[in-house]
Amino acid sequence: MLWWWKHSTLMTLLMMFMSIILGTVRTRVTFRPLVLLTLTTTRQMHGSYLLLANLTHGKKGSSDARASSFLKILKLIPQTSRPPLMLFVENVVGFETSDTHKRMIAMLRENHFDTQEFILSPLQFDVPYSRPRYFCLAKRKPLSFRNSEFNGKLLWTPGPVLGFNESMVTTEEADSQGYLNKLLETCRPIIDFLELKSFTSEVIPDSGTMLANSSESSKVTEERNGSDNPLNQYLVPSSLAERWGNAMDIVFPESKRCCCFTKSYFRYVKGTGSLLATVPGKMKDKVSSLQELRLRYFTPREVANLHSFPEDFQFPGHVSLRQRYALLGNSLSVGVVAPLFHYLFTHE
Repeated sequence: MLWWWKHSTLMTLLMMFMSIILGTVRTRVTFRPLVLLTLTTTRQMHGSYLLLANLTHGKKGSSDARASSFLKILKLIPQTSRPPLMLFVENVVGFETSDTHKRMIAMLRENHFDTQEFILSPLQFDVPYSRPRYFCLAKRKPLSFRNSEFNGKLLWTPGPVLGFNESMVTTEEADSQGYLNKLLETCRPIIDFLELKSFTSEVIPDSGTMLANSSESSKVTEERNGSDNPLNQYLVPSSLAERWGNAMDIVFPESKRCCCFTKSYFRYVKGTGSLLATVPGKMKDKVSSLQELRLRYFTPREVANLHSFPEDFQFPGHVSLRQRYALLGNSLSVGVVAPLFHYLFTHE
């Protein structure tokens, strides 16, 4: 109960996220260090379905303490009287080469599951957001995938999910600049996802009340004391621009790609997500300093937009600005997961 109470905000967002993805599917949630959602379906479907969002990452694999709950689930599935008919697993890229992944695939094969694995990013769904993630879809026989020729394969393209045929993309091709350029041709510009189309506030002067610099990164507090304009809280202070400018990923409204937002976005500058230059695009070649770009953070609503959350999505009022960024940083892309679920529930 204590863990549940401490993570009630996470529970709220997960419930909202699953309602967005699944629509008519009722969700019963059980929280552990591993996020496990047991999905109880409507009358039109029968059986049980598991969504496993493994929280482990890095190179430790099964030796990582955070993998223990995931491995426990893998061990228990064969022992259940009614094993799940389908499984959906999400993880960071790199999981597909881990020993935990090998154990998962072995368990699924031994228990008569067909699998199709994907590494997909919102960029492949015309969203200017680079957030590649590993996904495993599994069905227990006699259920079968609509495109069974991809059983047992790891795909870097959403072709089967979207219902069209395209050539297989190898790991090397997916990492190539040519493949990225092809994706960017069809991506919508970032401005289509902005809440604040224009932003004319001046650069915020240094403020000791809002900065807590460390040797590795710089933190930004949620509140900017004494500011009359609430939008000013999203502007990047000049001291951060000067100190960390070389480490910043800067994008413009007309850009067609931005970096992945992490749970530390808005608290740290380095490696947590892109910053938006608000100077008009026609002026960007004339600026002589980062300050003149008038950098700002993406707002939580804009980050939600890039995650393809619907326009009517709202956080509960008690969720703070810092919590909103953290929850979104731990979230999934609706634009990627929704078609994967649709594909999973479609049978041959």
